[in-house]
Amino acid sequence: MWFMLGFGIYGALMWYYLFHGADSALPVDLKGSAADPAMFMTDRELELSTDFSRIKDFLYFISVPLEWMIYLFVLGFGLSKWFRKASSGLTRFSIVHTAVYVLLLSFASWVLTFPLRYYSFTVSKSYNISVQSFHSWMRDGLVDFWISWALTTLMVGVMYWLIKKYEKRWWLFAWLLSIPFTVFLYFIQPVVIDPLYNKFYPLQDEALKEKILNIAEKAEIPAENVYEVNMSEKTNALNAYVNGIGSNLRIVLWDTTLNKLSDNQVLFVMAHEIGHYVMNHLYWNLISSIVLSFLGLWLGNIIYRKWIVKYGKTWGIKGVGDLAALPALLLIFSLLSFVVSPVENAVSRKAERDADQYAIQMTKNPEAAVGAFQQLATVSLSEVNPPKIVKWFLYGHPTMLERIHFLDSYNTGKTLDKEQLPY
Repeated sequence: MWFMLGFGIYGALMWYYLFHGADSALPVDLKGSAADPAMFMTDRELELSTDFSRIKDFLYFISVPLEWMIYLFVLGFGLSKWFRKASSGLTRFSIVHTAVYVLLLSFASWVLTFPLRYYSFTVSKSYNISVQSFHSWMRDGLVDFWISWALTTLMVGVMYWLIKKYEKRWWLFAWLLSIPFTVFLYFIQPVVIDPLYNKFYPLQDEALKEKILNIAEKAEIPAENVYEVNMSEKTNALNAYVNGIGSNLRIVLWDTTLNKLSDNQVLFVMAHEIGHYVMNHLYWNLISSIVLSFLGLWLGNIIYRKWIVKYGKTWGIKGVGDLAALPALLLIFSLLSFVVSPVENAVSRKAERDADQYAIQMTKNPEAAVGAFQQLATVSLSEVNPPKIVKWFLYGHPTMLERIHFLDSYNTGKTLDKEQLPY
């Protein structure tokens, strides 16, 4: 109950900060520059970008503690005990108990968060960012639900088996098993998971494909094709990426990006994505994920044990190996993830800046680079200079203000001092 009261006060303060108290004024020395949104957005677009960004930011900062409150609700009101009892009475196979328990917990969370997710969907529709039908949106949500349920069931089943077998060192064995599992997910995502949501096909523009593959060849990327994904039936936003590892590496462009950007702008965007590959950011992401999972499991185990000792009886939990304690473990992992996210985002922003510099050195076309980000900001209604808290917790990329200013002031012919180089 105290948490619910605190949640209400927090929501009110966050609303005031985002809609009235946050300072996102443009620095005086950048007014009238290419980074000034007034130079490439209409007054109406400026108004819409501010409103849309504030609403989406507020929904994020509300959704995170809402997840925590749901876990506490499930524990505090005895639902977790009921889920355990309902699942254990079906069969003697523990994996079935786990699957049913996770299904009940996931469904409860899905139902309780549905109003917020639906509101977020309607906001994107009303601001013409999303053009997705409700049927298509629900389909994607259900695909998300079942994929998450299957993966969570597998991980939880293994984790609680380890807790029962190696009570003190379960987290270490769980981490060791997570390494090949994480690598496997990185490998199969482009060819197994991504196609569940959208249609992928070879890029239709042969001339543009050849130009992109020429850049990839210069960068020594083992890519034989460029893929286009049909996102225009869902969104007006723009995106492109290089993902996967080994033989499953894929260069992907959203069709919205192809429709909205010129060829030179697309080439800059793709050079940026290729820069991630050249500088091994995909592998560094994999390594950092493995390192963070080690720290998270180690620290999470310590907190988990203390919570079970302190609150176990109140929650009706029999011990650390009780499946009914899963919401507590998920709550701990969510809290740790939230706390570490500003650090992860800062590292990610550095990598994105490196990729921007690589792309400008590769294409030597600052005008196309600046134009690409101006168009991206306009189409996506992105706030060019968001509040600091929003940047810390939500921005894995530099802000549009930072990116456009950097590219606009970058002279491809100058020699940078070592201290000026981002990598």
